Amino acid sequence: MKTRKELKEEYKQMKFKMGVFQIKNNVNGKIFIGSSLDLIAIWHAQKLQLDIGIHPNSELQKDWKEFGAENFSYEIIEEIKQNDDKPIDYAKEIKVLEEMIIDEVQHFENKGYNRRNMPKKQKY
Repeated sequence: MKTRKELKEEYKQMKFKMGVFQIKNNVNGKIFIGSSLDLIAIWHAQKLQLDIGIHPNSELQKDWKEFGAENFSYEIIEEIKQNDDKPIDYAKEIKVLEEMIIDEVQHFENKGYNRRNMPKKQKY
């Protein structure tokens, strides 16, 4: 039997699918875009939050309750491959990719569930 330390080390060496995903409302076409270091686990987490009514995106939560889970689909839209040659801050890379995709597709207000980032006010 493996020790706790060996199991932790094995877990650290595991590679997960990471990148950007979308949850699409198949009734009205609205899309929620997000990102994760584990694209399989994030779908289970998002679905659980939506099923029990605690998702942080209130508009997506409202539509999930109104239309039902069967009217939503999950899709991986961009995956980042891990590079063992050099250390990379994948969390930062994925967040940048997510923001680029959100800016590109412009699924705000009536088209989607993401919120427009407001420019930061400069301090004088």
